Amino acid sequence: MIRCVLRPFLRLTLWLGLAGFLIGSLSAAGPTVDPLVALKISRAGAGVETPAFSLNQLDGSVVRSQDLAGKVLLLNFWATWCGPCKEEMPSLDRLRRQFDPREFVLLAVTADRQRDGIKAFLKHLGLDIPVLFDEGQEVSAAFMVRGLPTTVLIGKDGKTVGRAVGPRAWDSPEAVALVSSLVRQ
Repeated sequence: MIRCVLRPFLRLTLWLGLAGFLIGSLSAAGPTVDPLVALKISRAGAGVETPAFSLNQLDGSVVRSQDLAGKVLLLNFWATWCGPCKEEMPSLDRLRRQFDPREFVLLAVTADRQRDGIKAFLKHLGLDIPVLFDEGQEVSAAFMVRGLPTTVLIGKDGKTVGRAVGPRAWDSPEAVALVSSLVRQ
């Protein structure tokens, strides 16, 4: 009689032990972390076609959104008077340098009008970030920029992937992985 009662108990213990081993093995690989979540990037507006724009660059040339079709685009809205904006600029430049410009474009959009001040700022920090002027703030309004810095990430299909308000470490492994995954799509 004891043998009959122990047999089901032993089977249950064996199955539970095996299940625990399998679950432990799967979780040992670590959970998959969504890079948007890791970087605190909102999916607000994700999948929406991004507004067309045409803005002058620091060197006087014009950048048109339609010329960027098929590339991953990171638009960073900033200003020289914004401390957190200036702090994140070096990480944006380091991110930009890690990717082929035929696949990934980073543009810093500002409503500032002080071209000489921006040139001096970029030179002082050794940055080579393309700066676009949104003097009338039409593009900022179209992208619903409410605070600075605001960064909008756009996929190759021209649709918004996500947006971040506030500074980020754009050269972090999570940011590089996110951009890499978008470039590979």
